[in-house]
Amino acid sequence: MTTLWWRRRVAQRRLFPGDSHKQMSDKRIIVAIDGPGASGKSTVALRVAAKLGYLYINTGAMYRAMALWALRLNVAPSDMHRMEQLANQAQITLDAQDGHITLNGEDVTEAIRDERVSVAASKVSAIPAVRRALVRIQRGMAEENSVVMEGRDIGSVVFPDAQVKIFLDALPEERARRRARELEQKGLHPDLSVVAAELQKRDDRDRHRSQSPLTQAPDATLVDTTGLSIEEVEEVILRLVRARVSNGKEAAR
Repeated sequence: MTTLWWRRRVAQRRLFPGDSHKQMSDKRIIVAIDGPGASGKSTVALRVAAKLGYLYINTGAMYRAMALWALRLNVAPSDMHRMEQLANQAQITLDAQDGHITLNGEDVTEAIRDERVSVAASKVSAIPAVRRALVRIQRGMAEENSVVMEGRDIGSVVFPDAQVKIFLDALPEERARRRARELEQKGLHPDLSVVAAELQKRDDRDRHRSQSPLTQAPDATLVDTTGLSIEEVEEVILRLVRARVSNGKEAAR
């Protein structure tokens, strides 16, 4: 069975989540942040979690880790049976403080940011058995803790009863520029038009997959991050959280 641990800096606890989505405790707060690639989810979710004192869960990193393993083993995403086996065998560790992720004991935080992994992750995340395995873990991680969880189906599927649901988006050209800057920081020289085309392909795959497609939950607040700094987006989200929670900093964790 898939194993995923979340870690604080001084302690580590193994989780044994059940298969069902238990009703959330009144004391726990779930902040669900969804949106397409390069909308700013990961950066702002980590900052918001730190400000609130909540656990930060990057679900996209889990699917990227699975994709990385499949690539290394030359397992095609179309091989559903083999992908299900990998999902049930994966040893994935998330550091809830800084977002670092390990796969079978190896820190793969940087490796999963490779563009080949990103493309493969979109395909891997569409496999029902893989999603079921990871969604069980994601729900288990929030059974006793307030969390900021980001992905593409958190508010619509993983936690449809989350107290705070946010959908981040930006104009396609803005998202392409952001992704291009990320690649440039890695020493690459991306063609902006190619980056934009790849993002569009990813959007199409995510929005039209049969299992948990990328969609804005009906009760989620849309935040257009076009032209906004990370600090401005962070403040918008913190205001939304505090409007729904009397004191997010003091909520049970």
